[in-house]
Amino acid sequence: MEKRSVYTNKLLPYLLLAPQLVITLVFFYWPASQAVWMSFRIEDAFGISTEFVGFENYVTLFGQRSYYESMWTTLVFSLAVTILAMSFSLLLAVMADKQIRGGSVYRTLLIWPYAVAPAIAGVLWLFMFQPSLGMIGRGLIAAGVPWNPMLNGDHALLLVILAAAWKQISYNFLFFLAGLQSIPKSLIEAAAIDGAKPARRFWTIIFPMLSPTTFFLLVVNIVYVFFDTFGIIDAITHGGPAKATETLVFKVYSDGRLGGDLGGSAAQSVVLMVIVIALTAIQFRYVERKVTY
Repeated sequence: MEKRSVYTNKLLPYLLLAPQLVITLVFFYWPASQAVWMSFRIEDAFGISTEFVGFENYVTLFGQRSYYESMWTTLVFSLAVTILAMSFSLLLAVMADKQIRGGSVYRTLLIWPYAVAPAIAGVLWLFMFQPSLGMIGRGLIAAGVPWNPMLNGDHALLLVILAAAWKQISYNFLFFLAGLQSIPKSLIEAAAIDGAKPARRFWTIIFPMLSPTTFFLLVVNIVYVFFDTFGIIDAITHGGPAKATETLVFKVYSDGRLGGDLGGSAAQSVVLMVIVIALTAIQFRYVERKVTY
């Protein structure tokens, strides 16, 4: 005989869901709807006068060359940060998963950088790579490298890529390590007995079994690059030099908060939201097919 549990309190599930639903509505759907409505209007910087203009903000936006340049910068930035952060975190997780003396201490130290705020992380990297004051920056110049992220756009973009990737490595490391520890050791030992080398064991057993974790982190890292790297860019370069590090999220702030174009900034935020949703949907539609659960 099968026993079924029956919950007589039909209101309890809704009460348990209510806090999360309220938070989602207040902090996501309501601001998103306000941004969509604002994108159809022209509003002065003080919010005194507004005018409904339809899709004029979007037409103006897609007619700007600087917007496409920000798109290209965001594409390069997102690919570089995602690849670096996920690759190095996986390497560190594989090394930390080994039975070594003081392994728990190493794991704790590798997780700590995630607690650093993005703006603080940006300031730390700026101090290290500042050409006249930073220890690493001065070392590069002494070695004959013409390093100057204050004036060279490529150097500035490289610096914010490294800082953003470093900030995310700890988060990825935590999930990769948990995924590695959930893999049955008997499978790896059986492959080793059969004569499989470490590299072959990794690519044929370990990495395929990490595919759910890798897919999850891929989605999270894309969202992180598009939104959560604003503080790093603002602290290091302020979008410069010559807008070389102005990503889409920083351009929303620059045009809206600094430039006073609230309608155009809202249109940019709507486009950015659509891009991220589309990228996430594409990943779930095509990338998830290769995930082995």
